[in-house]
Amino acid sequence: MRIYLATSNRHKVAEARYILGKYAIEVVQKNVEKLEVQADEVEVVAEAAARRLCEEGEELVAVEDAGLYIDALNGFPGPYSEYVYRTLGIAGVLKLMAGVERRSARFKSAVAICVDKSVEVFTGVAEGSIAAEPRGSGGFGFDPIFVPAGHLKTFAEMSLEEKSALSHRGKAFRRLAEWLISRGPRPLEAGRPPSGRRP
Repeated sequence: MRIYLATSNRHKVAEARYILGKYAIEVVQKNVEKLEVQADEVEVVAEAAARRLCEEGEELVAVEDAGLYIDALNGFPGPYSEYVYRTLGIAGVLKLMAGVERRSARFKSAVAICVDKSVEVFTGVAEGSIAAEPRGSGGFGFDPIFVPAGHLKTFAEMSLEEKSALSHRGKAFRRLAEWLISRGPRPLEAGRPPSGRRP
């Protein structure tokens, strides 16, 4: 079985391949221009992008959007996490959290996929807290400051296997995998590439 992931983020592709590989689902990176909408929830962002790809004739192409929601900052940066990471960075977010005792936060992931001209969305949430300082060299984005609930290590201090078992992205992609498998094998998923844009 094969799906395509619309992203230029190699870390995201690596995580998706690791998670879906356990279900014998191949993930092929696809560089396509995605619709980027402004919304308060990652589900809306991912679904809008996948729906546009559907309209353009893409099939079995998934879009994943994720955000870090910090309670003390009223859910900021949320769906704007990628932009905030590029502009403020980890140091900027930690500065906003300086002296703040309430450290609870959650990562949320939404995976939307175009199948048979319709869009399905799968979500995953990882509860946790914001560390006082960045730790670890693995993962990407805000992983060095996110400690999942019940654990002492940040996502960036964990192996890919450890992180994937706990992460928002792992939960969302596993739900996608279970749904794909429940549909049964299809010729397109067995390896025939999508036909691309339809006239």
